[in-house]
Amino acid sequence: MATPCPFLPSSARRYSWRDLAEFRENQGAELYQRCLEYGQQLWLDHLPARALLAVDRALYCDIPAEAAILKKWPLPYQAIAWLVSQPTEHFTGNARVHYQHLADRVRGERADIKKWRAWAAWAVVRKARPDLSSDPRHKVIEPTHREILQGLKSFGLPEEPTWWEKSIG
Repeated sequence: MATPCPFLPSSARRYSWRDLAEFRENQGAELYQRCLEYGQQLWLDHLPARALLAVDRALYCDIPAEAAILKKWPLPYQAIAWLVSQPTEHFTGNARVHYQHLADRVRGERADIKKWRAWAAWAVVRKARPDLSSDPRHKVIEPTHREILQGLKSFGLPEEPTWWEKSIG
């Protein structure tokens, strides 16, 4: 039995990806909570890479700053740090490369905040797993701590810089 992530809620109900699809038009607080719960479920089912993808989906939800869910479950930067730092042979891929590519390629609606959240998650992974290397074939200018912080301040939720900085110590 896997240890539950202390930064993700659990649900009495079992979910599948289909349970996220019903929120296609409403990417707000309800989807956010469901993604976090689904991430916990996937983690406990020994599917860490899929759990991280569910948490990513939560990170990109469009949640108002006053949403009650954020008081109990702030944006999942600490969950990302915890998930990638757990010993498991089930993780596939490199989370640092994942966020590096995601940050550089995000497009469309709310692209600015999605980009800065991906870079923030990238920085979390770099801190939690310094053994993970970047993708040398992906030519991108990696932002500094200060630049990520400014991006979160400019485009994110009011408490977001604090949540992020708490996750990287």
